[in-house]
Amino acid sequence: MNDANGTRPLLAPLTADEWGDDEYAAFGALLGLPGEKVPRAGSGHAADPLKFDIIGLLARHPNMARRFLSFNGWLLQRGELPLRLRELAVLRVAHTRRSAFFWGEHTKVATEGGVPEDDIARLAEGNDGFVGADRLVLRATDELLRHGRADEATWQRLTAELGTHQAMELIFVVGTYAMLAMAFDTWRLDPPAGSAALPEPAETRSGHPK
Repeated sequence: MNDANGTRPLLAPLTADEWGDDEYAAFGALLGLPGEKVPRAGSGHAADPLKFDIIGLLARHPNMARRFLSFNGWLLQRGELPLRLRELAVLRVAHTRRSAFFWGEHTKVATEGGVPEDDIARLAEGNDGFVGADRLVLRATDELLRHGRADEATWQRLTAELGTHQAMELIFVVGTYAMLAMAFDTWRLDPPAGSAALPEPAETRSGHPK
């Protein structure tokens, strides 16, 4: 497996014969299943671990993966932050951090969750096309990525409009996907075939590169 630049990955997903009890338990933490109930690698099942390179990479450290995937699964499946706001934030992280993998993966998650394609495309242009909670979440995400914190006024608006729980979750969503982007970009993980292409920064497309 080579990346778009023709360079080899620095870490490869587990092969079928490398999956064992600890690795299945790690994937099970995300699926909400005990390890023995997780489909076997190479089975062809919809949840066959070999279909998910991101899982095959994380499971190279199964003890860490089990704990991380339990938390990440909670954010994605049981958190209070609405899917639309969560995915706008994740896609902004992917676009800002130039993560082709997460742009492709979460474009799919967002569209399947009902986020219009026009809204996803508009993310690459900045925040002017958004209003209300959408714009507030994007502004907070930008501040977190740029400064490592949200401004006091932004935090107060988040808690007023979304409530404390959702405002707290937003910070953890942004931090989680910024961390994942660092990891998978370091390991040179390719986006799956057919993934949505990462748009160029607005400044580059307008003829004014950063």
